[in-house]
Amino acid sequence: MKKYLTCLLFLFCLSNFSFSQDKFVVQNKKQSDKIKFKLINNLIVIPVEINGVTLSFILDTGVSKPIIFNFLNVSDTLKIKDTEKIYLRGLGEGESVEALKSRNNIFKIGDAIKLNQDLYAIFNNKLNFASKLGIPVHGIIGFDLFRDLIIEINYSSGYLKLTVPEVFKYKSCKKCERFNLEFYNGKPYINAEVKIDERKIPVKLLIDSGGSDALWLFENDSLGIKSSNNFFVDFLGHGLSGSVYGKRSKVNSFFLKSFTLKNANVAFPDSTSVLFAKQIKNRNGSLSGNMLKRFDVIFDYQKALVTFKKNRYFKEKFSHNKSGIELEQDGVRLVKVVNKNNITGKSIFENNEMENNNKIVINTQYKISLKPAYTIVELREDSPAKNAGLLIGDIILSVNNKQVHQYSLQQIMQMFYDDAGKKIKIRVDRNGKILIFYFQLQMLF
Repeated sequence: MKKYLTCLLFLFCLSNFSFSQDKFVVQNKKQSDKIKFKLINNLIVIPVEINGVTLSFILDTGVSKPIIFNFLNVSDTLKIKDTEKIYLRGLGEGESVEALKSRNNIFKIGDAIKLNQDLYAIFNNKLNFASKLGIPVHGIIGFDLFRDLIIEINYSSGYLKLTVPEVFKYKSCKKCERFNLEFYNGKPYINAEVKIDERKIPVKLLIDSGGSDALWLFENDSLGIKSSNNFFVDFLGHGLSGSVYGKRSKVNSFFLKSFTLKNANVAFPDSTSVLFAKQIKNRNGSLSGNMLKRFDVIFDYQKALVTFKKNRYFKEKFSHNKSGIELEQDGVRLVKVVNKNNITGKSIFENNEMENNNKIVINTQYKISLKPAYTIVELREDSPAKNAGLLIGDIILSVNNKQVHQYSLQQIMQMFYDDAGKKIKIRVDRNGKILIFYFQLQMLF
């Protein structure tokens, strides 16, 4: 099944943090625990309990300390204490954002618990990534969990396995490839190779499970890292400091030792959006979710190792958004839906004895319900959707006569990754006026 979706970016540049002597421990006899996760837009979403409150977090190898985004909505119940005001800077062309650094928080993930965890709580209510994923997401967690435990990510079965390093045993695996990791500011880097214009180029990449693209590369003419002439400029995703734009293209091949992925998607972000990220010595880009999900992965930070094994997603074709539309879940709207309690369609009749035999008819076949509203927030220039007349702010009501309230945000976006030439009919609400637009999906490379 294809899974091609909106790009979401969570690479943050936190520095000058202190390492607590406390650590995550698994509180059971096996000292190991399995946790189911949701894979949304190539991102891993797990339940995290903070100070007794269960929230949803993205598991992000590209972040140093846990961050809570929609802080204003959860601050009262979290009982955050021991705080100090700081400013964080991340991807995007915007300014730094204000946050609270909080100490002495209790974190629990499955049977793994830590009693003295730092976290960063962001004030800006606009930084709510739940709308971009279409499900509740309250924050991200990364380095502290990976540092203390061995993390096995089984993308094909949808679970994590957290194990205390002292009891973990590697199994013999002839079809696996193992790599040494390098760390900068608590973030893991791996050496790989890409083939561009038939030239094989070594690259050092951040392993970024918090990014939903496949591969990011920073253009560098001296190294031969550049996009081909076959590219298009696009919205790449949201960073802590704003939106990120750049070129989308393909590389001839991407290599992780013996593993070869051909015609892999690549994005070349604008240099201004990744100015801080490029300061890491010899860094050439990022290896992200749409590439990582093609493997089952074992992260062993204590030995500075990562192990890859191909899974059922490995041969999935790389594709791209052929419509030019990016959607977000923007609140809710009233929708008439079938009342399952009255599927016969029979009506209720009242006041039959009124003069002239008038009747009041109450039709209970349908009921009014609140459903998610999906709004266009980005439109690629010269894209099929924009050329058809769609505008940012249009609320999507149906795609090819399918009512969108019946689908998740991920499922709707998936429709725009279908085969080139497919005809699309979109019905929208524009300031209360219902409009219909037609276009065809267009392959750009």
